[in-house]
Amino acid sequence: MRTIIRVFITLVLAAIAIALGVWLWQYYMYTPWTRDARVRADIVTIASDVSGWVMNLEAHDNQRVAAGDVLFTINHKRYEAAARQAEATLANREYAYQLNEHEYERRRHLGSNAISTEDRETARLNAQIAKAQRDLAQAQLDSARIDLERSVVRAPVDGSVINLQLREGNYVTQGNAQMSIVREGSFYITAYFEETKIPSIDIGDQASIWLMGGDQKMQGHVASIGRGIANTNTSPNGQLLPQVQQTFTWVRLSQRIPVDIAIDHIPDGVYLSSGMTASVRIDDQHRKDDGVDGVRPQGMGNGSDQASAPDISPATTEGAGQQAP
Repeated sequence: MRTIIRVFITLVLAAIAIALGVWLWQYYMYTPWTRDARVRADIVTIASDVSGWVMNLEAHDNQRVAAGDVLFTINHKRYEAAARQAEATLANREYAYQLNEHEYERRRHLGSNAISTEDRETARLNAQIAKAQRDLAQAQLDSARIDLERSVVRAPVDGSVINLQLREGNYVTQGNAQMSIVREGSFYITAYFEETKIPSIDIGDQASIWLMGGDQKMQGHVASIGRGIANTNTSPNGQLLPQVQQTFTWVRLSQRIPVDIAIDHIPDGVYLSSGMTASVRIDDQHRKDDGVDGVRPQGMGNGSDQASAPDISPATTEGAGQQAP
C-alpha cells in the first residue's frame, strides 16, 4: 500500500512539474512581455542659420525653455552692415528705375518723326531691366534682414536643453548643430519584443510599464509595431554580392522587433529621461486571439495586403538564362 501511495505521489508531483514547466515555457515564449525597453523622446537639434562667433549665451545645461526663448546670440555687426549695404543698393536701383521709367514715358509720347521705333523699344527695355534690378536688390535686402534676424537663435519648441557644450566665444558654422532640446511632453516607450511574441500584440493593446529605477506602474497603449530591422546578410562586398554570415550554433535566436508604446498616465513623482530602461507587459486578455492559433491580430495586417507589391524580379522559367559552366 505504501508503495502505491509513493508511486501516486511521485506521479502527481511529476505531473505538476510538467504542467508548471509547460506553463512557464508558454509564458516565456508567447506572453507579450519584455525587460528590453527604453524611454524615448523627440530630440530637436538646434543649428544656427548663419555663421559667426557667439556673443551671448543665454541657455544653460538642463534648462527648461519655452518656444521663442533666446538660446544664444551671434555677433551681428557684419549682418547689420550687410543690411545697410542692401538698403543703399535698393535705393540706388530704385532711382535708376525711376530715371529709366521717366525716360521711357517721355519717349513713348513722342511722335514717329521725333524718335525711331527702335529707340522707343530700347527705352522700354531699359526700364524693364532697371525694374528687374530693383526687384533683385529688394530680394537681397530681404535676405540680409533674415540673416540679421537669425543671428539671434531661439528655441523652436518647449523643452529642456540637454548636453550643452557651446560656450561664449565659440565660432559656429551655419547648419552645424550646437545643442539639443528634449521636446516637452514627447516621451514614449520603445519596447523590443522577440518575434515569437509579436503575433500576440495588436495596435491599441493596453500596456503596463515599470522603470528600472522605480516600482510605480505606468499605463500606456501600443501605438505602432516596427515593420523592419537591419539585416547583416544584405551588406554587399566589393563585387556587390550579399555577404551571408555563416551560422555555427544550434540555437536559433529570435529577432527583436521594436514596438512603440504611448504613455497614457504617469504617476506623480516619476521622473522620465530619454534612454532609461523599462519593462513592459502587454495586456491581450481582451482579445480571444492569443496570437498562437494562426490568426494574426488586426493591427498586423491580414491576407495578402502585407505583400501585395514586393519589388522582386519575376523568376525565369525552364532554366532560361542559365548557362553551362
